[in-house]
Amino acid sequence: MGSRFPHPTKAFAALRVVLCALLLACTLHVAAPSPARADSADINAAARSVVRVVIVLRDSSGYDVIGHGTGFAVTSKLIVTNAHVLAPLLEDDRLRLGVVPAQGRTGYFARIVRVSSDVDLALIELTEDASLPVATLYTGAVDDGADVFAVGYPANVDEALGLGLNGLVSPQAPVKSRGQVSGGRSSSQFDTLLHTAPIGTGNSGGPLLDACGRVVGVNSFGTISDNGSDSEFYFAVSMRELAPFLRKAGVSAHTNALPCQSLAAFDADESARALRESATQQARMEAAATERRLKAERASRRSELDTIDERETLMALAGLMLALMVLGAAVSMRFFARQEQEQGTASAVFALLCMVGALAAWFSRPSVDDIVERASQAERAAMAEVPAVTPPDSLVDKGRFVCRFRPERSRVTVSNTNEVRLDWSPDGCVNEKTQYGLMEGNWTRISVNGADQTISLNRYDPQGRVYTVDRYLVDLQTMDAARKARSDFQAPACGAGVEAARELGDAQQAIRALLPKMPNERLVYSCEPAPNDGAANAVAAGENGASEG
Repeated sequence: MGSRFPHPTKAFAALRVVLCALLLACTLHVAAPSPARADSADINAAARSVVRVVIVLRDSSGYDVIGHGTGFAVTSKLIVTNAHVLAPLLEDDRLRLGVVPAQGRTGYFARIVRVSSDVDLALIELTEDASLPVATLYTGAVDDGADVFAVGYPANVDEALGLGLNGLVSPQAPVKSRGQVSGGRSSSQFDTLLHTAPIGTGNSGGPLLDACGRVVGVNSFGTISDNGSDSEFYFAVSMRELAPFLRKAGVSAHTNALPCQSLAAFDADESARALRESATQQARMEAAATERRLKAERASRRSELDTIDERETLMALAGLMLALMVLGAAVSMRFFARQEQEQGTASAVFALLCMVGALAAWFSRPSVDDIVERASQAERAAMAEVPAVTPPDSLVDKGRFVCRFRPERSRVTVSNTNEVRLDWSPDGCVNEKTQYGLMEGNWTRISVNGADQTISLNRYDPQGRVYTVDRYLVDLQTMDAARKARSDFQAPACGAGVEAARELGDAQQAIRALLPKMPNERLVYSCEPAPNDGAANAVAAGENGASEG
């Protein structure tokens, strides 16, 4: 059914070199890389955890490589490979095990931790003080036809390039090939993934990656065609075998089960979401404005009509009082003519009071200006009763927040997504200890994490209460340059002022210029005021894989 790849020997026949060179040329032609895709950065980032596993023989003349395979780090010191790669070590105690990383200056010796030949898996551990970038295992279902990438050190490439002993024990970037999951078939020996990503002798033990750079299997063997040459179908030990193998070894590997989607797709979704939110907000504001306007118009009209009624009523009252005054004066004169002094005086007083009332009613009537003013006052009062919808960018806030992960707005391949505690001050101080810089108008802090070779660009938008982490999984050269750029400036302490924050933002541009155009991950959090009892499961902002280095 199939055959495991044998271990390469140090002697290469001339004919084999020629044949391997031709095979390499054909392979490169068939598997030539397509134009850059959004997932290429993820594959390159995952390749940082891939190592060459070498078996060396020490004799009187020194060390000699007698065979090699591939492995990948599941912790900073533990590496997964195939059991058959280590088979010679179990038969000859003169042999030693070595690991050559993809980056750096040298290789390291290692020891065997666990071997399970029944599933062709092995776990080895560095015996020297070194730390490797860690791979992420994908625990979800792998779809039939999904793109996969094999990463490792095929011997035919080494032979075609003429690599000698020094080449095999010197750090080198692994070879990547692309294919698809084929048919969902499995071998009868153990659970495997059948795929078409080309591998060869030396690829054994290397990872099979999905398009987001997560391990979906461990490359183990290929099929054999009728003429004895390698064919186009290959088998990788599946996660259904790898997961229990690591669990029995007590290894807590980093896993991820989120769907794989490119950052470009997330950016497109985010743009569409922003447009929808903007349209919704605009509609709410327009509806509120219309409601305020209509209510104000109604209030103004009611006030105008009420004031006109009041004016007409007082004018009518003044007219009535004036008529009563005339009548009283006439009656008074009649009484005085008849020498009825008491009745005449009373009638005169009545006439006088009516005149005063008429004058009071006339002069207290609202004027035309009063009608306009009262209508305006009613309009303003009505508008005040219906508050305007405040645009999000005017909701400047401060205080303690709990920021919760928003998966629909995020792209995650390797990071944890715990809640984040954030104590924000208007001057850009976070958690009373970390000063953010003003960079391109945003509150930003760039963190260089040497432990897992990542650079994180942390941003907080106090208006929208959105905390964002862009993570770049960079190579060692970029990491060293970022460390150098970071050491060239000192971040100010909290409370240094806005000008110091601007200077920090300018200084951080030197690190930003080293980063790729697009990050590998974008973690988006929505922040809400923290409850009084705190957030026990949250981590401090900047501690979710983005600590300062």
